[in-house]
Amino acid sequence: MMLCLQGTTLQANGLPADSAIVEWLKSTFDIKFTDNNRVVVFRTGQEKFDDMFETIRQARHSVHLEYFNFRNDSISNALFDLLKQKVSEGVEVRAVFDGFGNSSNNKPLRKHHLKSLRAAGIEICEFDPVRFPYFNHALRRDHRKVVVVDGLVAYTGGMNVADYYIHGKPEFGEWRDIHMRIEGEAVGTLQGVFLKFWNLVSVQEVKGPQYYPGGREASDFFNLPPDTTATAGRKLLGIVNKEPGSPKHIIKDVFIEAIDGAQKQIQIINPYFTLSNRVRKALKRAARRGVDVQVMVSEKCDIPMTPRLIERNTKRLMDDGVRFWFYQGGFHHSKIMMVDSIYSFVGSANLNSRSLRFDYECNVLIADVPTTHHLQRIFEEDKQERCFQMTPEIYKSFSVWRRFKGWFLQIFTPFVHNDAKPWDASGEHPDFLAPWSETSVGTSAFNDYCLR
Repeated sequence: MMLCLQGTTLQANGLPADSAIVEWLKSTFDIKFTDNNRVVVFRTGQEKFDDMFETIRQARHSVHLEYFNFRNDSISNALFDLLKQKVSEGVEVRAVFDGFGNSSNNKPLRKHHLKSLRAAGIEICEFDPVRFPYFNHALRRDHRKVVVVDGLVAYTGGMNVADYYIHGKPEFGEWRDIHMRIEGEAVGTLQGVFLKFWNLVSVQEVKGPQYYPGGREASDFFNLPPDTTATAGRKLLGIVNKEPGSPKHIIKDVFIEAIDGAQKQIQIINPYFTLSNRVRKALKRAARRGVDVQVMVSEKCDIPMTPRLIERNTKRLMDDGVRFWFYQGGFHHSKIMMVDSIYSFVGSANLNSRSLRFDYECNVLIADVPTTHHLQRIFEEDKQERCFQMTPEIYKSFSVWRRFKGWFLQIFTPFVHNDAKPWDASGEHPDFLAPWSETSVGTSAFNDYCLR
């Protein structure tokens, strides 16, 4: 039995409904939750980079950055120039990036870039550089996006460092993503995630209380947009980190537990919606028991085969009552889920096999109604202004060949990966994929059914 009191869903025992997922995470995976946090959500790259650059300018002690890749473009150049300035002021700067993420983007950091950065005092390491035989480096990539400044302010979410988060890409248009700034004790957990990985990659032993100043407010930082919600400074957050040594399926299990526990509504935005069987079955169970399951995926994608796979999953789940919206005019790279309007799950993890089975990932369980409502408003605005709803009629209008591709390409689902293309740095797909790989699912049928 569910009750509703002043906008908060309660269980029959009188406890907030989000307490079930929180207690499950604590008891099952020993996830630490802290309740003195602030969260500011950024829905564009401009917002995120403006805010993060301002915070770094004010750093006094340390700046730690962990990204899947730093694309060698105007944004990363500006960031590294700023970091060099902070080093000259006596600030410790450490950065780590994934070797596969770097090699697979079309503007990678080269050896001479790294040499120049190190000469300027920036400590920067590459995790698992891609070398022959290349297949040895295919799995367990570091897909996290974590920045911690002075142990007081952290950034995490779906964005890497690239100028297309601001300017978009010609083949897609706007590149949309969700990122967030966190203040409070949860920052210490993210600092621990970074330092553990840094010490592994750099073979150092960086530690000490100076990196963990506690959950006090980041009052030394100014000119940053504040958390203006009623729960500012009192948000309950848990960091769900996946890496070797942690439970292998921890993030997948959180998705499934949240879906199975939903009572009213599930809203998901995820760019590589290729799914595992367990997640697909959980979504079916939810829809069949009457939960309003809404999923937003992108009409366009940076991985050629993904649109056909998404269409196939759309067809299979629509039959069970899941509703889908296709984002148009850009690529929605966000990875967020809102459950029953009371809590949300946000971070770097995609709903594909690489994120859920292999890669290092970091998500945040935000047990906070105002933050969840903010994310829901973004979802609804995008749904109304930038999306059309997929229907069985639209799907049936696709050619038999197009639908066959979606069916056939399911065998490649385990290889659809994150944020980068598995072929060459130019971004071109190999010839054998050409007939299968439209970068856009846009057709006249789609445009005819576009809501706006």
